[in-house]
Amino acid sequence: MEENAAYDEIEAEFVALEEQLADPELLADRDAYTAVARRYKELEVKAVRIRALRGHREDIEAATEMLAEADAAERSLLEAEMEEATTAAEELEAELVELMVPKDPNDGKNVIVEIKGAEGGEEANLFARDLFDMYQAYAGQQRWELEMMNAQGSDMGGYTDVVFMLRGNDVWRKMKYEGGPHRVQRVPVTESQGRVHTSSATVSVLPEAEEVEIQIDEKDLQVDVYRSSGPGGQSVNTTDSAVRITHKPTGLVVSMQDEKSQLQNRNKAMAVLRARLLQAEQQRQQDELSEQRRGQVGGGGRSEKIRTYNFKENRVSDHRIGLTLYKLDRILAGDLGEVVEALSEAERQDHLVGE
Repeated sequence: MEENAAYDEIEAEFVALEEQLADPELLADRDAYTAVARRYKELEVKAVRIRALRGHREDIEAATEMLAEADAAERSLLEAEMEEATTAAEELEAELVELMVPKDPNDGKNVIVEIKGAEGGEEANLFARDLFDMYQAYAGQQRWELEMMNAQGSDMGGYTDVVFMLRGNDVWRKMKYEGGPHRVQRVPVTESQGRVHTSSATVSVLPEAEEVEIQIDEKDLQVDVYRSSGPGGQSVNTTDSAVRITHKPTGLVVSMQDEKSQLQNRNKAMAVLRARLLQAEQQRQQDELSEQRRGQVGGGGRSEKIRTYNFKENRVSDHRIGLTLYKLDRILAGDLGEVVEALSEAERQDHLVGE
């Protein structure tokens, strides 16, 4: 039975880890001990339930055999025991189904978010600003720390490109669904005849990568420095503090100019570069196991979208799960919880079906 085979593997690994943790040689290697202890803790919650489930199943089997020769009084007692064991077994089975859902390897990580105005000219840049304000408000509600990394303002106060870091509890779990093209339908401030236009902005959500996860050879980097510029291209700094890093093997380019220090801009650019390389590597690994999937951003066109924001109807529609809420004003004010939880539940159901 496939289920039993999976349970056998978990129990066998759990027992092996118990033996390793009792080995004095492992205690001498701090890093190895930490890795084994972490894996042991991950499996313990499953192993305990698997053993309890098997115990209840054995009780049910034994009671079933005894029923054939039981008198009326014994039969009543055995049937009650079987009912109790069956209920407990069903509860454990449901818990194990949830626990067997694969854990997201990025859970617990902070995220780097990049928002860019896409199609729609200045209106797209203004929408990018609206999305940034929405995430900033949501971060405040979640008590996350927001650190600005880079911002390229537009002439009318929007963003052509804005990059920021979010740190806190469950950041990746709650923000990972935001990656993709976002579409807005509204009358732009630049429209004199009151016509509704459709514009778009793209959002990339990258898990923060530690240096030990992504090692970058300095020989693979081309680092250029230049003076920071503001909207319209005017210089806003008299020193060459802005940094542009090109990763030659992949062609990835990251630019940072918000800080006055060249070193600070370089450090921020390297953080974004590591995050992008980590995402690329994780995508490559996923593509080896499944058919090629589209990236988060796509082309940024109006026809490509994960979510639509319709101002006239006060409506937000998430097209991935068919969710429509007439709460645009509240969502743009940072009340993203209902959307996030709906997406999280849809992902969980997909995993359960897959399992």
